[in-house]
Amino acid sequence: MRNIAWIGIVLIVLGIAGLAFENFSYTEDKPVLKAGPIEVTAKEEHTISIPTVAGVVVLLAGVALVFVGRRSA
Repeated sequence: MRNIAWIGIVLIVLGIAGLAFENFSYTEDKPVLKAGPIEVTAKEEHTISIPTVAGVVVLLAGVALVFVGRRSA
């Protein structure tokens, strides 16, 4: 398989993951106060949404790259 087909496979996996998990979140520790040895932090949660259209586009691009990679081999 050519490199382009491998990139297509990775895009297919990412597209399926994007469709399966519509959003993901992570927590970040932000410093609020630093006064000598005293340090106060706050946890801030961020949520990132993945649009369905983006998952479909990435999936279709991956399928196209796999076909192009197999055809040129």
